[in-house]
Formats: sequence, C-alpha cells, structure tokens
Amino acid sequence: MTMPPRIAVTEAQINRVVARFYSAIRQDPNLAPIFAAHVTDWPTHEEKIGRFWRNALLLQRSYDGNPMQVHQAAGNVHAEHFPIWLELFDRVLSQELPADLAQSWSALAHRVGRGLSYGLTPKDAASAIPKLSLY
Repeated sequence: MTMPPRIAVTEAQINRVVARFYSAIRQDPNLAPIFAAHVTDWPTHEEKIGRFWRNALLLQRSYDGNPMQVHQAAGNVHAEHFPIWLELFDRVLSQELPADLAQSWSALAHRVGRGLSYGLTPKDAASAIPKLSLY
C-alpha cells in the first residue's frame, strides 16, 4: 500500500529548493562558515538532504541518517543558528513554490528546526549555568 505524500511537491521541486537553499547558505555570513567546516562535497550533501525531504514530504523512506546526532556531533551548530536557517529556507520556498505548498513545507521545516534546536546547546551555555556553590 502506497501512502499519499504529506505535501504534494514533486521530486524536481524538492531538488530545486535544496539546491537554491544551499546556494544561499554558502553566501550567508553566519551559516557559511559552519557548513564549510563540515561539507566538502556539496553535491553529495545536497543529494542526502534531498533524500531527507523526499522522506519527510513524499514518504519515500529513502533517507537513513540521524539529523539530531549529526548536528550535535558537529560541535559548532547551536540553537541560535536555526532562526537564520529557517529564514533562508522560507525565502527559498516562497521563491520556488506556489504559496500553499511553500506554507505547508515551511510549517514542517519549522517543526524540524524546532526539534533540532531543542537538542542543541546555546552558544553561551556556560554562562547560563547557575553557580550553586560559594567557592
């Protein structure tokens, strides 16, 4: 039994959004250095993220990664980066898709981003830890 897609986008639309998004990432002063520290093969990375979105949107079951684990292990990805990520992603969605599809995909992306950001520590986590000792 085949499940209907969660959002009725095409694989071509997913590929286009992913490509344009990562093009924008490489130009962003906040996110470009973070990605540059980890991504050396952009086509392979974009293909993997395309599989992630085909899994999430079209229910293809073609993605086998663990985004939370990858983002936690990176060491330089913090919760504060996700609003920037989401703003860029929303901009690309609105440029590439009809409004209804862009809004639906954006809502899912915001849920994903919120979940990932909850699993990451803030940049200034050390200063946010209360001191419980007088020493």
